[in-house]
Amino acid sequence: MPSPQPAPSPSPAPSPRPVTVAGLVLAAGAGRRYGMPKALARHHGRLFVEHAADVLLEAGCDPVLVVLGAAADDVVAAAPDLPGVVVNPDWATGMASSLKAGLAALNADAVVILLVDMPGVTAEAVRRIAAHAAPGALVMGGYGDRRGHPVLLGREHWAGVAASATGDRGARDYLRTHDVTVVPVGDVADDTDIDHPN
Repeated sequence: MPSPQPAPSPSPAPSPRPVTVAGLVLAAGAGRRYGMPKALARHHGRLFVEHAADVLLEAGCDPVLVVLGAAADDVVAAAPDLPGVVVNPDWATGMASSLKAGLAALNADAVVILLVDMPGVTAEAVRRIAAHAAPGALVMGGYGDRRGHPVLLGREHWAGVAASATGDRGARDYLRTHDVTVVPVGDVADDTDIDHPN
C-alpha cells in the first residue's frame, strides 16, 4: 500500500508591491521678478535647480524629473547632472503647463512636487510627506495653520489635477476642493519662495 503523500504546503501570499514615489521639480519660469530664470540662480553657491533635485533624490524619490522651459539649454549646460529633464514648450503660459508636462512624463504611484525657488524645503520634509504616499493620496506640508510644500499627488488624482490646472495656479484649485492630509514639517523645513536675489 503506497505511503500517503504529504499535503502540499500553501504558497506564501505575494508581498504587496511597494508604492513608487517620483519627484518633480517645476523650474520652467523666466523669473521676471527675480531678474533671471530661477533655475539658473544660485543659493549658497549651488544652482536652485540642482539643490531641489538633490533634495528629492536624498529623500528617496525615484525617478526624479525636472521640468525646464525658459533658458532650458543654458540650464542643462550649467547643470549637466540633473537626474531627468523634460522641456515644456508652453512654459510662458504659467506653472500649470509645466505641471501637466511633468505628470505626463512620469510613471509612478505618486509624485512629490517641489518648486525650484524653495531651497528651505528639506529631504526630511519630503520623507515625511512621502511616507503617506498611495495612488489615492493628496498630502501637503503643514506650517502651523498654513498648508504648503512639499505637495504629494497620488496617481488617481493626476488627470483631475491636469484638467483643473490653469495659468500659474497649478494644483491649487484641485487641492482646495478635495480632502488633503496635512503633515507637519515646519520644524524641519521652510517653503518661503525666493523672489528677489539676496
